[in-house]
Amino acid sequence: MYPDLRSHSHLAICHQKGIGLPIALFVITVLALLVAGMAQLQQGTGQSISLQVLSQRAFHAAESGAQLGVAEVLGGGGCAAVPASVDFSVGGLKECSAEIQCSATAPLPIPGSGGNRLYTLGSTGECGSGNELARRTVEVRVR
Repeated sequence: MYPDLRSHSHLAICHQKGIGLPIALFVITVLALLVAGMAQLQQGTGQSISLQVLSQRAFHAAESGAQLGVAEVLGGGGCAAVPASVDFSVGGLKECSAEIQCSATAPLPIPGSGGNRLYTLGSTGECGSGNELARRTVEVRVR
């Protein structure tokens, strides 16, 4: 009723072919490749987020420089009162700077209040250094 394994034990061992070891090596290799790929993807994502934050900081530095220029122009000082550059040293814009350019048109026949000159203010914000440098430009026109 039950097979007699004693008589066939020598034959059974000789004819066995091991498939477990190659399958285990294949699975380990595939898992190692998946882990390496995920680690590389995670590193790229982290670097991308860092550069995006740096880019936003540069944009806000450019906006702040433009707002400073607008305040000086509208305060009555004209382009002469606008600083050429601003270095930020506190808060979220620490270690960022803004270069500000100002130009004015000749007096124009513009009706209404607000003056008869158009001022164009360009502000370039810059944050970071070397390979991780972000630069953004904002242009504003006021009268």
